[in-house]
Formats: sequence, structure tokens, C-alpha cells
Amino acid sequence: MPTTNEAVDAIVRHLGFDPARAKAVARSLTEDGPLPAGAPGRSPELDPHHVVDLVLGCAVDAPLRAIAPAVGHYRAMLPGGVNLDTAPETVVRNAGDALDVWAAIAIHGDGDVLRRDVIEIVANWGEIAIHTGTAVRRFVPAGTLATHWRDAGHRRSVAINGAALVDALRELFPEKK
Repeated sequence: MPTTNEAVDAIVRHLGFDPARAKAVARSLTEDGPLPAGAPGRSPELDPHHVVDLVLGCAVDAPLRAIAPAVGHYRAMLPGGVNLDTAPETVVRNAGDALDVWAAIAIHGDGDVLRRDVIEIVANWGEIAIHTGTAVRRFVPAGTLATHWRDAGHRRSVAINGAALVDALRELFPEKK
């Protein structure tokens, strides 16, 4: 399992985030709960969902004091804005689940099929869009129309290259043979 510093280094190197901002985001997520803090004399070990949280934290446009709530907000977004509380358990319930499954496929499955994907995190209205070769899966807050422009201004987003994220995850979580 990688440490927080190793995860920060990998996402900075592969995804191109600002190193100082990525370290500050990791510190903020550690202090506010989503990332494990470790123990005295022992570095924290991260799971893939922690790395997804770190990537989201670096991609959202929020002040450091609001990073952890913003990551929670983006993780909780629903597919198409539809509440799936009564849906079968096999249905992906929110953006966090979808990104965790994406990361698991990148690490343990055929990550090559994900290399063409683009994960877009929209800053000025909450949305995560996963662009695949054939479709776009949009995750938005409950009751929001996913296909409508929700602001009078421009759209600000961070696009994460699927190939770069696959490479970062595979570096951090190498398959044991």
C-alpha cells in the first residue's frame, strides 16, 4: 500500500497537478478525515478509494478548508441526478462508487480499456462526467437535470486523462504475481 507522499508524487507526476497544492490538499484531507492519518512513527497507507479522494480534492475548485466537504459532495453525486435508494444493489449508486469501480478495473482488470476515458470534474456547478468512447455518464446532485447547462456563465472543469490515471494507479498498486 502506498503512503500519502507516494500518492501525491504519483498524481503530480502523471496528472500534472501543482505539487504544492497537491501536498496541501493531502494535508487538508488527512486533517479533516477522508485520508488516514497513520500512527506515530508510521506513515499512513492508502487504499485506491483514498487516491480517488486525493485526485478529486486536487481537481475541485475549493479553498483548502472546504476540500473534504467538497470531495464528499462530489462523491455523493447521483447518475443523472436520479435517486437510486430503491434500486438493486448491483447498480452504481453515486459518483464515488463509479470512480472506485473505475480505479479497481484500472488496477486489477483490463486498464487498457480505460485509457481513452476522460474524467471531467466541473467546478462551477457540481458535476462529474465520465467520457468513454461511446457515451458520457454524468453524475450530478439529486434532482438536477444532468443534460442542462446550469449557469449563465462559462463552464470551468478539470479533465483527467484516463491513461494518466491508469498509469498512476498501476504505479501505486502494482499487481502481485
